[in-house]
Formats: sequence, C-alpha cells, structure tokens
Amino acid sequence: MAERGGGHRLLLRGGSVVAPVGGQRADVLVEGGMIVAVAPGIDAPPGTEVLDASGCVTGPGLVDLHTHLRQPGREDAETVETGARAAALGGYTAVVAMPNTDPATDSAAAVRAVLALARGACVEVAVAGAITVGRAGERLVPFAEMAALGVRLFTDDGRGVQHAGLMRRALEYARPLGVVLAEHCEDEELAGGGSMHEGAWSSRLGIPGQPAIAEEAMVERDLGLVRLTGTRMHLLHLSSARSVALVRAARAEGLPVTAEVTPHHLSLTDAEVAGYDPVFKVNPPLRTAADVLAVRAGVLDGTIDAVATDHAPHPPESKEEPFDTAPPGMTGLETAFAVAYGALCLDGATGAPPWLTAPGASPRRASVAELFGALSVVPARVAGLDVASGHGGPIRPGARAQLCVVDLAARWTVDPATSASRSRNTPFAGRELVGRVRHTIVGGEAVVVDGKAVR
Repeated sequence: MAERGGGHRLLLRGGSVVAPVGGQRADVLVEGGMIVAVAPGIDAPPGTEVLDASGCVTGPGLVDLHTHLRQPGREDAETVETGARAAALGGYTAVVAMPNTDPATDSAAAVRAVLALARGACVEVAVAGAITVGRAGERLVPFAEMAALGVRLFTDDGRGVQHAGLMRRALEYARPLGVVLAEHCEDEELAGGGSMHEGAWSSRLGIPGQPAIAEEAMVERDLGLVRLTGTRMHLLHLSSARSVALVRAARAEGLPVTAEVTPHHLSLTDAEVAGYDPVFKVNPPLRTAADVLAVRAGVLDGTIDAVATDHAPHPPESKEEPFDTAPPGMTGLETAFAVAYGALCLDGATGAPPWLTAPGASPRRASVAELFGALSVVPARVAGLDVASGHGGPIRPGARAQLCVVDLAARWTVDPATSASRSRNTPFAGRELVGRVRHTIVGGEAVVVDGKAVR
C-alpha cells in the first residue's frame, strides 16, 4: 500500500476517544499521518481538515483477519478495490486477504500479484498465503519465500488440512519463521457434504446436515498438534459451543492458540434457513441458539480473541441456485461493527434491535473498549499489523493515525443495493442495526467522511 499522510493535517472534533475504562472526551489532531495531540478543545491550525465527531466515539481502525477479495479469478464477485472500499465504509483500516483465489495464493509469485493489486487500495491489504499448494492438502507451500514477502498468516481457508501428519509438518516449518497457521476446522468425512447444521431444523427441512462434530473433531486434533509442536495457531470462524469449550481448556493449559468468531455466528441461528434462502448458507453453518450464546460468552470471557467477518461475496446468480448447490458465504464488512455491537454490547434495555436479543444471554455485556479490542487490537496483533503499520494501536500522540469514528446511537436499516461490494449476499438485508461508521482515517487520510467513501 502506498504511503499515506504526507503533510496533511486533520482534526476530529467533538467526540470521545475509546479508553480502557469508559470514554474520554477529546479531539484528535493528525498531521503527516501521525497523531500529534489528543485533548479537549484543540484549536484547528489554518488549513486543517476538520471532521465532526460530535456524539461519536473515536477508536482504532478495525482490522479484519478474514476477508475474501476474490481477485484474481472471481472479479465478478469482488475486486481488491471494491472490497477495500466496503471495508473502509465498515470502519476497517486493514484487511487480510484470504488465499482461495484463482489461482490460489500459494507461491511467492502469487503473493506479489496480490500485493500489486493492493497498491493504491483505500485500506491496507495484507496477504494470507495458503498452507498447501493449490489448497489441495497434499504438498506444503514455500513458507520461507512467502514469509520473506511479508506474509504473516497461512491458511487453506475454505478447506481444513485433512492430513494430520501434513499439518504437523506445516506447524514445524512455521515455528522458526514466526508465522501463524490459521485453520478452517472441518473434518470433510464427518461433514459429509452437509449444507446446513445437522439438527432439528435440517430434519424438518429435509436438507442434508453437517454435524458440529465435524468442526469440533478438527479443533481437538489441531489443539493436540499445537501441544505437540509448541507452534502458535489461529482457529478460524468457530461456531459451536464445544469448540469454544475446547479452546477455553486449551487456553487454561497455556497453549499458544487464538480464535475468532464471525458476526453472523454471534447473531443468527439455523432457524434462518426455514425459508430455504441460500443467503443463509455459510461454512461453518449457522448453528443453534445455544451455540450462539456460547460463542458470545466466549468473546465476553476472552476465550475467543477476535471478531472477523469472513466476508465472502458471491454474484447474484450463484446465490439464486437451490440451497444445496448454492455456494456458502455472506458479505459482512459494512455490517460487522453494528452486528457485533448489538450482539455483545447491547441488550433489550439498552436499545438492541429485537431480532438480536437472545433469551438466556449473559447479563454481562462487553464494553465499547472490549469490542474494539476484538475488532481491532487483537486482530492487528495476530496479523502482525500492529507494529509496522500502527493498526489497532492506542490513540495517543506519536501513534500512526489508523482510526474510525462511530456513531453508537445511529439506527439504520441494511440495504444491499447501497453496498460498495460487487455482491449483495448479506444475511442482514432489511434488518435494523445500531451503530454506524461516520469517518475512517487510514494513515492520516480520510477515506470515509460522513458515511461516504471519498477515495
């Protein structure tokens, strides 16, 4: 990504700054891409671009560990440019591009190609590499060559590495390089080609189901491999109560593992499939209300470290196929903050939309600072973007200006037709959300102003 900031000066005026306890009323002055002052009532020097943050909170720009940008190969669904713009509108200053492109990002040449596409994007685009060549699960990629180009995260996302011995070797190669293997936990034999969660709803609807054990068996296997090798691992889009329990026990044991959950697994259940609409088909599938409560509890107690979108755009004709043949995946960059905010921070008494309130939910709710931790601070650390580029960092003088400004009181209805993404497969169409991004600042430059993309 091109260097941003230059000598430009910008002032965020009238808001509060996210702090570990409560919020601190403060303006934020940015110059040359860096934060130079954080204090109430800062006077704007001549020539300063002033953005109104009244009634809003300013937090570190969001970082997505799990974005499918589809380019190269499926530009009809998304491009780096359109996906980056959708990310900026959602408050993201950086995203990690998944490697299940065509061809897969499984070599140094493929990494260079995606990095070239990312030059000039309105947010930083980090590149994840595949674990195996072609994501076929047979031969390991050249980790060292790809890591030398800055690849920090390796994953065969969309598929789990089925061969345990191969995964062990991958972990052993990864450890001295300091890179992170991120696993899509799915035992394909146990999954059996199921199109939704196996349970009461799959039986009622007559749709082949995928049992939760297909995820949980691989979570358990991979935690054993982490125990054996001592290599750090990140678990992608966990969705079941038992998966959360397994990670909780591993963390208590001291294993070097991090985990993520998606906004849709925090908010939607398999009951959504009752209308046979393929927009609700996703992998791993939407699960039960008990699983939703368990993954929420996992975020609240720190078992699950990050909220990641798994933004998976598909062209309309793909999602118009029958449920069992339609591809899995949902868009999520522009709705992630609001969905996570409603699911984790609000309840019926504090203004959560009725469809997001869950009977039996924990009485404890996340603070706004904790939400930014899961959406920004920890993802930046996992992706290695916290040091070099300053993503997820504290809002203080001397820090790189990677920021987003959010109106926590704004209520809005999701309209797919207004999305910046090339695809429209959002499961939240027509639903009311609370909390909307007003401004996004990348490297000191405003890329979203008053909810509109400006570059």
